[in-house]
Amino acid sequence: MQKSSKLGVVVKPKERLSQNQVKIIDETSRELLINPGILCHNKEAMELFKGAGAQVEEESKCWRVSLSESIVDRALDSAPEQIVLGARDPDNTIKLDAKEPRVHFGSGSETNVWLETEEENGKHVFKSSKGNLERLSTAAHLGEYLDNLDFFIRCVNIQDPDITVKNKDVNVFACSLNNITKHVMGGLASEDSLPELIKLGETIAGSKDAFNRAPLMSFITCIVKSPLQLVDDTTTKHLAIARRGLPVVVSTSPMGGTTAPFEEFGMVAQINAEILAAVTLNQLAAPGAPVFYGSVPVRSRLDNLADMYGAPEFVHYNQDCAQMARYYGIPCYSTAGVADARVPGIQATAEKMLTITTVPRAGAHFIHYALGLLDRTNIFSPEQAILDDAHIGMVKAGLREPDISTTQKDDILAMIREVFQSSHKTYIYHLPQPSKEDVYIRYPLENGDSLSVAREKYREICKREQKNLDKNVRAQIEEQISGIIPAAWSKPAPWLG
Repeated sequence: MQKSSKLGVVVKPKERLSQNQVKIIDETSRELLINPGILCHNKEAMELFKGAGAQVEEESKCWRVSLSESIVDRALDSAPEQIVLGARDPDNTIKLDAKEPRVHFGSGSETNVWLETEEENGKHVFKSSKGNLERLSTAAHLGEYLDNLDFFIRCVNIQDPDITVKNKDVNVFACSLNNITKHVMGGLASEDSLPELIKLGETIAGSKDAFNRAPLMSFITCIVKSPLQLVDDTTTKHLAIARRGLPVVVSTSPMGGTTAPFEEFGMVAQINAEILAAVTLNQLAAPGAPVFYGSVPVRSRLDNLADMYGAPEFVHYNQDCAQMARYYGIPCYSTAGVADARVPGIQATAEKMLTITTVPRAGAHFIHYALGLLDRTNIFSPEQAILDDAHIGMVKAGLREPDISTTQKDDILAMIREVFQSSHKTYIYHLPQPSKEDVYIRYPLENGDSLSVAREKYREICKREQKNLDKNVRAQIEEQISGIIPAAWSKPAPWLG
């Protein structure tokens, strides 16, 4: 049976919005970009906007930028509809097309807490540890063997004593790429790291041309501070990435009720305006650069103002954004699968399944945060990632479109007529030849308490073959790239128990 992780799953998009509502949101977003416009805290970005014809007014410590429709339209025209994301294993290369709603699932966040499950006196006990390179290597190795994880976003914040802002990026990407043959995405702690990361990617890919054709790494930049503000430092990083021609997400995460309107219309109009402003900047810096429509809209808890990922409104926001991305012809980076619960259990399962079964139906190309996250995006649990992978596999099967065509009609008629004429009148002799895993439809983690089964599978995966970089490639990396510490090559292993 072919791994679904290599291909994603094509869906028939559920369109929550009518075409008229899409146009109303588009019009509203464009009016917001004119008035009040955006507050830009980055001088270089301001100059790019101004050079393109935007109206710019200086304010205290920033500039108010008013973007006309023509400026936005030129950017949308130059933003590519297709993006290629390479991988160490060429079979894991992801080819995105804004016109094809092919959904991929991946990890995400940069959690400070690593949570493992133990059993004491017949009960589950949850034990937490700080994130570090050894745990990141474990997460990447785990992701290598999760069939339904299509791409890997570093999900552990490395807090090793020798890690600094200066060397963090090279260690995050080296550690991740050493343990997984799927595409790797991450943030950028320092703009100065970018040349070293490109050198790392070219070394692993085998040449500069190979890396440029299908980059093994891509980037996330949270350049928007809601409402309608472009921050300084991350914008600088984003501009550097765009000018290098590397795939990058322009991510914004407004909170309904605090940094964005609670109402669906207001939330989607604002986040859409923020993304359009960021995409416009991206294309002004580097026309034709690969860029994602990055939407991470959440709603606020009204008792403590924390963000909520397991609420119905979250589904509505994200479905709408996927539809807006398709309207503009830009690949969509979206969100599902996060639990507000702090430990694995029925609450986590319910919250995750609510979004995993609904948001992908809108046809977003990238679903990040989908595996292992608890307590919003603060905790990563490897056992939870095992559970999520099983659930996503079931969801992928449910998302598949029906295989019905006129070319099959004669075979179906012949089969039914043959069975009708038989003495047994059953279709048992017409079943497809199953693999061992498909003898019957079943819950992937049956035969015991699911969390206990996940715990054992996690420990079993940690003992599997490591898909490490060739030792000569690693030696070349260590010779050419400064700042990589020995812990970046850590072996994956369960930490507790």
